[in-house]
Amino acid sequence: MQIVTDSATDTQMLEDDQLKVHIVPLKVSLGETSYRDGIDISADDFYKELDESGKLPITSQPSVGEFVEMYRKVAKEDPDILSIHLSSGLSGTVDSARAAAKLVPEANITIWDTKTLSAVSGWQVAAAFNAIKAGWSLDRILAKLEEMSASAHTFYTLKELKYLIHGGRISHMKGLVASVLQIKPFIGVDKITGKYIQAGQALSFANALNGLVDTISKTLPNIESIKVQVVHTGNPEGAETLKEKINKAFKCSWLPTGQVSFVLGAHTGPTLVGVAFAPLNVVEGLV
Repeated sequence: MQIVTDSATDTQMLEDDQLKVHIVPLKVSLGETSYRDGIDISADDFYKELDESGKLPITSQPSVGEFVEMYRKVAKEDPDILSIHLSSGLSGTVDSARAAAKLVPEANITIWDTKTLSAVSGWQVAAAFNAIKAGWSLDRILAKLEEMSASAHTFYTLKELKYLIHGGRISHMKGLVASVLQIKPFIGVDKITGKYIQAGQALSFANALNGLVDTISKTLPNIESIKVQVVHTGNPEGAETLKEKINKAFKCSWLPTGQVSFVLGAHTGPTLVGVAFAPLNVVEGLV
């Protein structure tokens, strides 16, 4: 069995050379120029161009045809395919994958909606890959992904809201009010809908980072050991500060601090800092 995924699962942040999966990129357009996520331009160069152009980005999911092409290519090596993707509540990528699967009858394609994005989606990809290597059945793999979906969480904060407002990821009116008040929200992903939810807010970015640490405690009460990964779009200093705060508060098994794919950063801008975390026993040995 082989794994197909998309660039918004951020598997590159795992820095695992043994992780061999097939990635279909999402795209970002700035004006007349379109970039394939993770291929045509680096994240840092994208944010530089974003700032200099003054334009607001538009993202797009992979087309059905792109998935068909990928599935047919992969099926030549192995017709059994597990296709794992970012939340259907945030992108139509899963819909494109499902439509494409119907057009590739020579393959046995299972579509998995992670109901999340970025690092936590990447963890599910890595867990599935390692479970396949270990000889797990598909049913057992899907059960583990279900457990991870319920037990692994991601929350982030950011300094500016204009990109979230532009992308429609938060209410325009609420976004405008928050911008005027300089509120820094803590944003997570709902386990049922796979859409963004606000878990809290602070009046400064420093306090927002403290709020993220508190959110871990509230989300996983009485959990002593956690698997954790700090992420950012273009804010490594903020990421390092957050990591230091988390390290003081919990017994941590760390994954590398990573830069979020720019197709996700296009919706948040370069100031985002976030954290992915789960009880260690849920992912131990698989991520």
